[in-house]
Amino acid sequence: MKKQNNNSKYWIILVAITTFMLSLFFSFLSNTALDILTIIPGFIVLILVIIFGVLFDLIGVAVTIAKEEEFHAKASKKIRGAKTAIKLIRNSEKVSNFCSDVVGDICGVLSGAISAIIAFKLTESYGMNQSFQFIVSALVASITVSGKAITKGIAKNNANKILTIVTKIINFD
Repeated sequence: MKKQNNNSKYWIILVAITTFMLSLFFSFLSNTALDILTIIPGFIVLILVIIFGVLFDLIGVAVTIAKEEEFHAKASKKIRGAKTAIKLIRNSEKVSNFCSDVVGDICGVLSGAISAIIAFKLTESYGMNQSFQFIVSALVASITVSGKAITKGIAKNNANKILTIVTKIINFD
């Protein structure tokens, strides 16, 4: 029990440091890029960040729902990615935390910051009302949350298929 408690503490510290470093890096990168980019490329970056966050949330949910038994059968047939899937499922708490919370939340914060910068550029360039910035931020939040809600249902119904695709991409076998 003591070892598990120490592992949990280590994981929490690791996640906190990793999240801080990734947030710092991606915030710097996106803010620097958005200073250079015009509005249209900024929108493209924003859409990519939202999609990235939603996809990682999908993976986080799928790994918690996926059934290990199916991957044991695939591993016995030496199907690529099956052993990786088993490892991910056995560590689903950490994988889900990383995918849904670390990556998903960083993408959420980034999309909020990016949308604020884009809205500011739009209001500044076209003399729009300042309340437009609130509408853009609310729209981005709505799209992100709706996207995650949609993918949760997809993950629930297709967890093993999603995990198979993911493990073929990352394959540790």
